[in-house]
Amino acid sequence: MDFIAMPRLGVVVPPENPTAEPEFNRLAGSAAHVYAARFPATAANGLHATLESWNEALPGTLAQFGGMRLDAAVVACSASHYLLSPHGDRAFCDRLSRHTGFPVQSSTQAILAACEALDVRRLTLVSPYEPWLTETSRTFWRQAGLDVAGVVRVPAGDRFDPYRVTTADILAQVGRHRLDDDAALLFTGTGMATLPAMRALAEHTDQVLLSSNLAAAWWALRVLGKEADHPLLRRLATPSAVAAGSSQPRPNW
Repeated sequence: MDFIAMPRLGVVVPPENPTAEPEFNRLAGSAAHVYAARFPATAANGLHATLESWNEALPGTLAQFGGMRLDAAVVACSASHYLLSPHGDRAFCDRLSRHTGFPVQSSTQAILAACEALDVRRLTLVSPYEPWLTETSRTFWRQAGLDVAGVVRVPAGDRFDPYRVTTADILAQVGRHRLDDDAALLFTGTGMATLPAMRALAEHTDQVLLSSNLAAAWWALRVLGKEADHPLLRRLATPSAVAAGSSQPRPNW
């Protein structure tokens, strides 16, 4: 295939997020080119107001791609979409897709799509968020019909900051918890770098391992009709990675 004619994936990220583009580039590999647009920096008072402002700004942020032909786009910001109900989130993405003329998906809806495809019905959340936002995310998944078996909180030192969390932080916190073997591990948030930690965990568990960026890349490659080359994406297609939660009621998203 001509290099410039490869599929084009747009990714919308928060302005300070240092993680999304590097992870999407690694996950997409040679299957697609990744192009990013960033939400506007905001003077909103507090995180909740900032997240709301990004939802409002999303149509305009997607418009930053101008006349570039995109084959699909992902909103790489889970936190802002946790403020929406699962139904509202899906309707929002549907409106954006109709308006732009190409598929647009939030990382949260991509996670739900992956859970449905993998028959995942129970989650253990691995969260770098402030407590109120972790609880908001738990509510979102429960509203979608998923059982949240537990939460592993991952602070960065003495504060909650996804952008400062290290691989050692993730592995240390996960290692301190007795995990439910029937629940998939969901590393939530596109700003927490998760690929090295998930690669390490994959050597010792058959549980489904998902993250916001991994699920979004999985969704994008399916839409683009491309084969997954990254080992964490290939792992989602193996029989051992679809065993989690098979006895629970089907989600209602």
